[in-house]
Amino acid sequence: MTTGAPTPTYPARPRRSRLRTFLPLGVAAWLVLEIWLLTVVAGASSGFTVFLLLLAGFVLGAAVIKKAGRRAFQNLNEALQRGTAPQSGGGNGLMMLGGLLLMIPGLISDAVGLLLLIPPVQKALGRLTERTVDRKLREAAPGGFGDAFQQVRIHRPDGKVVQGEVIRDETPGGDAPQDPRPPLTR
Repeated sequence: MTTGAPTPTYPARPRRSRLRTFLPLGVAAWLVLEIWLLTVVAGASSGFTVFLLLLAGFVLGAAVIKKAGRRAFQNLNEALQRGTAPQSGGGNGLMMLGGLLLMIPGLISDAVGLLLLIPPVQKALGRLTERTVDRKLREAAPGGFGDAFQQVRIHRPDGKVVQGEVIRDETPGGDAPQDPRPPLTR
């Protein structure tokens, strides 16, 4: 039975990006592969050996994250004392990622985590990541989210920051309605 009301037409949904389409499938495949590899290694040696490998990976990952975190905090503290911006790079982010991958149970994640702890791999991955981010920021539409990041990355040569405060001019009579925000320009 129809009521005579028109059926609503919805606008076409935007296409899902490839990342949003394939990321869940990739994570599921990675988990299945990790579990399969753990069972193969447990069958070849023993379950206790696999447990010790996973425990050693967790402890090593925690130590790596702690060391990288201390180094990052020390670099930030030194930069603040000098009054300059912290040095970019240093591999702390990739060391933390490597430590996190070591802490995740699984032999494949442990192998990738150990690979990320090698300094030449860190440097190569850091350069690749920096180039990719720069390219993506240049390709971003003006006024979009990428433009905000582009503005954040602009550094003044003298490193000065101008701080300010907005002060409203009150009219003595108080009868005139006031705009809720002060004008942006005069």
